[in-house]
Amino acid sequence: MRGEPPGHAIIWCVRSRGSYAFLDHPGPIPFAHRGGAGGRPENSLAAFQRAYDLGYRYLETDAHATADGIVVAFHDRTLDRVTDRSGTIAALPYSTVARARIHGTEPIPRLEDLLDAFPDARFNIDLKEAPVIGPLARVLHRTKAWDRVCLTSFSTRRLTQMRARLPLFTDRDVCTSLGPRGVMALRAKSYGGPTDKLVRLASTGVACAQVPYGLGPLPFVTEAFVSKAHDLGLKVHAWTVNDPTVMDRLIDIGIDGIMTDDLVALRHVLSARGLWHH
Repeated sequence: MRGEPPGHAIIWCVRSRGSYAFLDHPGPIPFAHRGGAGGRPENSLAAFQRAYDLGYRYLETDAHATADGIVVAFHDRTLDRVTDRSGTIAALPYSTVARARIHGTEPIPRLEDLLDAFPDARFNIDLKEAPVIGPLARVLHRTKAWDRVCLTSFSTRRLTQMRARLPLFTDRDVCTSLGPRGVMALRAKSYGGPTDKLVRLASTGVACAQVPYGLGPLPFVTEAFVSKAHDLGLKVHAWTVNDPTVMDRLIDIGIDGIMTDDLVALRHVLSARGLWHH
């Protein structure tokens, strides 16, 4: 998710125009980050299958579109880092991308195939580039997956464009994220800033936003920070958390969800607290 180095971030969620099925989960939501990249090649069908077999029903992934409009679950804009081929996905036809192998062994899955393969799973989808917006909307329309996705991005413009496109395909409220400007408003509120901007954003139907929960050794989110979020009706999901000690600390301060590469560790932490729900 995102182009960040391994580290810490947070997702805020607000039910602003109704109840989002995506967020309907008892206790903290366990997310398999990039399908659970700690156990299988990231964003591969093998990773998602392992996560599903371990009991995960929230799967985090990323979305790019090929030159001919096929949406693939892949983090980077190029093939170079994790596959045996090179090139920019948006400039390549799907026939070329389909021949690439993650870590030399796993094909890059189409997002539509993942939605079909795991019909009772929910997907947190990061829009990585603007060309994916139209093709992704069409995929969600074909699969009727509106209630089981959350659409997010580090680009306010991409999210605005995606939200503008959604009414062309569905009349349902779709869980989407807050962009960077909204995130800054949330951060200001945590220090006692005004809430006017947050109220305006809530009226647009925005459901989630993403901000760091830690910057290096410095905490970005405290118990008071989470409390302020909850006062505003916001939910908080932290990522990417692979340290059980950090998982425990976040649960103690009221976190609403955790994204991890270490699926076994998170399941163990939640199970020990009676918070693991299949």
